[in-house]
Amino acid sequence: MRKKIIHLVDDEIVIHDIFKRIFVEPEYELRISENKPQAKSHHSADVDVVIMDQMIPGCSGLEIFKELKADDPQVRVIFLTAFGTIEAAIEAIQLGALDYLQKPFNNIELRHKVDRAIKEKKLKGENEQLRRTLNDRFAFENIIGRSPLLKKVLGIVESVADSNSTVLITGESGTGKELIAKAIHSNSNRRLMPFAAFNSSNIPATLFESLLFGYRKGAYTGAVADKKGIFEEADGGTVFFDEIATLTDETQSKILRVLQEKEIQPLGSNQVRKVDVRILAATNIDLLPRVKSGDFREDLYYRLNIINIHLPPLRERKEDIPLLADAFLKKFSCENNKAIKGMSPKFLRHLMDYSWPGNIRELQNAMLRAVLLSNAESLTPEALTPEILGVRSQRLETGGFNEKVDAYKRQLIVETLEKNNWVQKKTAEDLQLKPSTLYELIKRLGIEK
Repeated sequence: MRKKIIHLVDDEIVIHDIFKRIFVEPEYELRISENKPQAKSHHSADVDVVIMDQMIPGCSGLEIFKELKADDPQVRVIFLTAFGTIEAAIEAIQLGALDYLQKPFNNIELRHKVDRAIKEKKLKGENEQLRRTLNDRFAFENIIGRSPLLKKVLGIVESVADSNSTVLITGESGTGKELIAKAIHSNSNRRLMPFAAFNSSNIPATLFESLLFGYRKGAYTGAVADKKGIFEEADGGTVFFDEIATLTDETQSKILRVLQEKEIQPLGSNQVRKVDVRILAATNIDLLPRVKSGDFREDLYYRLNIINIHLPPLRERKEDIPLLADAFLKKFSCENNKAIKGMSPKFLRHLMDYSWPGNIRELQNAMLRAVLLSNAESLTPEALTPEILGVRSQRLETGGFNEKVDAYKRQLIVETLEKNNWVQKKTAEDLQLKPSTLYELIKRLGIEK
């Protein structure tokens, strides 16, 4: 258990002896300084409270307090003051001291003030830790899963978040590329500044530049006032380009200029403006063939692709499906005033066997549909679409050799587990497998009760 550290700054031997008697228990560590050099050398950030005499040889306690506070802004000081120096103690409190005691002091009152100061410091530290934990949780709150592939992605996010590097996020539609971009921003030193998302595929080419760079009054018909673009609005923060491949060549060249020169030129203006933004981009297609065909600028591609984060499709992270489905179930049940508590084993089995070409977005829509169509306490297969329901019989007839083998293994293991009430030891015996082998197969195939 960490000791409670008390730092006494006082030149009177009698005061030293009193403190040694008051704080005699082994849970306390008492440091004693008699002058300013000792006070500064004995102080450290782990000191819980400083007891400072107002009158120190060669200087005042207030002077020492100011110097300690300059080195350690969190320093916590209680002043000891003799008659006639209360005004100086009040000045110290105005500068941030915790409290003061007048000599001769009451030992019980001193003990109470010191213990309270130590408790307040501990509570403040716990609150700060909780705040950091909540911030971390907020940053990843919508990224649900425990698969090794997802953990690898989040590890990269944590590694690059606090840099200013551009990041190219790749993956199929619906895999959560914007969530990863938001996680990067939320864990960066730009987290308190704006995050602006720009979906390139949804914006007409004629509006690209005015939205990105802004315009000045009179730049074109209808421009009746100056308007800031996304880059100016997000100055100091992060701009995320979703579906970056759809940008025109002219817009690509201007974004490259932002990356290289850190400046923009609004439409209708002959002046450039400096901007400080971090650019993140995403695409659901392979950009290299477009680079080779001349449809995407090679120089911009390599500036964006300094760090690449690839999001695996949901069919490659099967073990995340139950967690995602449960999160969507709770969310949609609450939003639609439903009292649905869970999913039947057969319902979940259909989710696990489906390939999810639309990835997480398709799973989300399937869960919303199931919640809206269900009135029972548990979701059943009847609430799923024919495509999802029909997959179990198709899995053994379609796909490559490895996919067929995995589908058969999964089906055989699930059926044997259900027969044995999910007792793995008995299931391993029936399948003539070692328990460790069965455990590894269940883990690899994403099988859950």
